[in-house]
Amino acid sequence: MNTTPTDSTSPARVTLPTASAAVPGCGSDCGGKCGNHAAATKPAMLRPEEHVLSTLEADGSRRWLRPSLSTGSLWRKRRFVAYVLIAVFVAIPHLRLNGKPLVMLDITAREFTILGHTFLPTDTPLLALGMIGVFVSIAAITAVGGRLWCGWACPQTVYMEFLFRPIDRWFEGTVGRGGKAKRDPPPWMKVLRIGIYLVLSMLLAHTFLAYFVGTERLSQWIQSSPTQHPMAFLVMAGTTVAMLFDFLFFREQLCLIACPYGRFQSVMLDRRSLIVGYDQKRGEPRGKKSKNADRAAKGDCVDCKRCVAVCPTGIDIRDGLQMECINCTQCIDACNEVMAKIGREPNLITFTSQDQLEGKPGGLLRARTILYPIVLAVVLGVFLVVLSTKYAFDARALRAAGNPYTRLAPGVLQNSLRLRLVNRSDEQQSYDVNIREPREVTLEILDKTGLTLESGKTAIVPIALRFPHHLTASTGSAEVIVNIEDTAGNVRELEYRVLGPRR
Repeated sequence: MNTTPTDSTSPARVTLPTASAAVPGCGSDCGGKCGNHAAATKPAMLRPEEHVLSTLEADGSRRWLRPSLSTGSLWRKRRFVAYVLIAVFVAIPHLRLNGKPLVMLDITAREFTILGHTFLPTDTPLLALGMIGVFVSIAAITAVGGRLWCGWACPQTVYMEFLFRPIDRWFEGTVGRGGKAKRDPPPWMKVLRIGIYLVLSMLLAHTFLAYFVGTERLSQWIQSSPTQHPMAFLVMAGTTVAMLFDFLFFREQLCLIACPYGRFQSVMLDRRSLIVGYDQKRGEPRGKKSKNADRAAKGDCVDCKRCVAVCPTGIDIRDGLQMECINCTQCIDACNEVMAKIGREPNLITFTSQDQLEGKPGGLLRARTILYPIVLAVVLGVFLVVLSTKYAFDARALRAAGNPYTRLAPGVLQNSLRLRLVNRSDEQQSYDVNIREPREVTLEILDKTGLTLESGKTAIVPIALRFPHHLTASTGSAEVIVNIEDTAGNVRELEYRVLGPRR
């Protein structure tokens, strides 16, 4: 059976034998009636490419990546950044500001503490503005720097490339620049490798959970028996298993399959965004350089495939901009090493943009790089204004269920309401509630237990307002101002409209 590609880029098509041609397994010319001929003359099908995905072989099996290591100048900078970030990731849950964790996302208590400030569920505008600010920041950074976050700062990349892959290289005998395994580790070494992965996954899982439960509670869980906190233990165990699965098995597929960031490239990148790119005009036609005449006829790329061997996502950067590229710059370091050996200029692969690769002028200033900072500045300004108007406590008057008013005596009416208090301060507070105006209205607190609140707590206080009928006789309602003051002297005024019958 012969294969004939339709062109240099299209998949190969199957050329079918004629009925009179002999096929493998057919002892003689059977006229096309034997089973071998029948199988060979089925409708033509397209053969898959060599790699359907960078981590998937043509037959559907997993392609395990063992990228080589190029220890160039960019890799050394990445390593420094990675170690600093690992230290920062671990330290953040332990740091305190104003007596609170620097970052703590307590989902069960519905409290988010960021930079020492606690956001409650009632802070919907602040949370919304914060999320908008995060998305705009991501879009702005990507428009300028491309996927630098993915290759230089993402925890998945940092831990995978600078913690777990070095372990793999040590066990496989490829410490340094090796890519292919030099030995098949014996069973005891494989078990030891998994054991090291498990211990590191446990440490990472506990660090990750500290962001959500706090270091104090996490320390208590670690020091006590799992039977005293079974759900917490299951959460820790599940997180550890998830970490182990990710770094031992899923690995780079998290970036290629699970993470949506790469798929947002088409929206957030433009033709001037920073990417890692291959200069085709300079590199093509690629091929080995043996003679002087041959050198002049070919580009600078010697087709050594070092850029492919070092890529942690298994792509060929010479195929152009691809979703799988995470801007890790390993191909730049590898190519520069080769260029230095053959006496050519460096940066055949380099940080560039799509416009620059096509010979068009680049530049930082353009519509989106101007609009994104303006939008971000507006969002940040509004956020700070809203944050500055937040009180030490929240108070809201809610009308009680039932009749809008009750007639207590001739000429005397009563309205029932519920006062919702939220203590936003860091200390226990007691609250004093009274009527500021009009003076004819009297206030009775039906249950005073909710007037003393711990930090972050909420209470509903039932209140009765009594007033003479003439306040609502003309319009059926009247405005009442309720004055609320906490122990620290913070004062809130609430406007509430009492209801009554007209004359």
